[in-house]
Amino acid sequence: MSVKEDQPSSPPPHPGPGERSREAGREMKLLHFIYDQPNIDEIRGYPQKVLDLIHEFEKDYHFMNVGSAKGQIVTDLIDQIKPKTMIELGCYVGYSAILFGDAVRRNGGERYLSLELNPEWAAIANMLVELAGLRDFVRILVGRSDQSLHKLFTQGAVKQIELLFIDHYKPAYTTDLKLCEHHGMIVPGSVLAADNVIYPGNPPYLEYVRSTVEQKREAAQKGPTQGYNTAGIPERTVQSYMGKNAVPTFDYVGYPNLVYQSQLRQPEGSQVSIHELPVLSNLRRSLGMSHITNHWVLQDAIEVTRCVGVQDV
Repeated sequence: MSVKEDQPSSPPPHPGPGERSREAGREMKLLHFIYDQPNIDEIRGYPQKVLDLIHEFEKDYHFMNVGSAKGQIVTDLIDQIKPKTMIELGCYVGYSAILFGDAVRRNGGERYLSLELNPEWAAIANMLVELAGLRDFVRILVGRSDQSLHKLFTQGAVKQIELLFIDHYKPAYTTDLKLCEHHGMIVPGSVLAADNVIYPGNPPYLEYVRSTVEQKREAAQKGPTQGYNTAGIPERTVQSYMGKNAVPTFDYVGYPNLVYQSQLRQPEGSQVSIHELPVLSNLRRSLGMSHITNHWVLQDAIEVTRCVGVQDV
């Protein structure tokens, strides 16, 4: 469940002009590309040099990384918050763990916890994290994100969340947040940064973090969702990795009394035309942009959500 999505089941073997390959096994090719560098000893211990090599490899291959443009939004948050512990849901090959882990360490943090479902990707990420000199700072936990979050709380490893980066299985964004709320891990001062809320899109998550306490209370009266809320999320995204019949391990209504302030943060960089998005109508509603047209251009973005208080009943 903590696996990042957006990888088609049958990628085209030969990309067209200007396209990047989605060839299966490209993650392992990345690892060989980096470790085969003739100046590998000059790369060891330098996070930015490892990130630069990932960028170079990405010129020919499609990767599910947050990238430098959106990544800057999160590193700015790290500079502001200076968390002792930061958690991410969805490690993939370790790009974000290296980028954000390095930023947390520079700001006096103590640890970076990265949750990843796919053991092969986690192994690749561990090797790149070690090369970047972050082995003693970044810890990658393999398994479902909901189960890992539950263990972190029940075993006393994490009681409250300072900064959470969400970039894994899209239908799990909301259920994992509600799990954290249920355990009391989200408190005033907690900050959430969710990727891919525009493309491929995540209307259920945006609706939840932008709802008022009254709206969340009303929804909570209906009980748990009895599964993932996939409304408006592209079918390919829903079926990626977890499968369309997947269900969360824990299904809670969360803690609706938490007051959130949520804002879409868009970076510089390539843009996505809403004309191309399969979730246009849902995207309009979730973003509160009913006035946009099919040709309106919107970049992918990070939804930054701050817990600013608790509203009494």
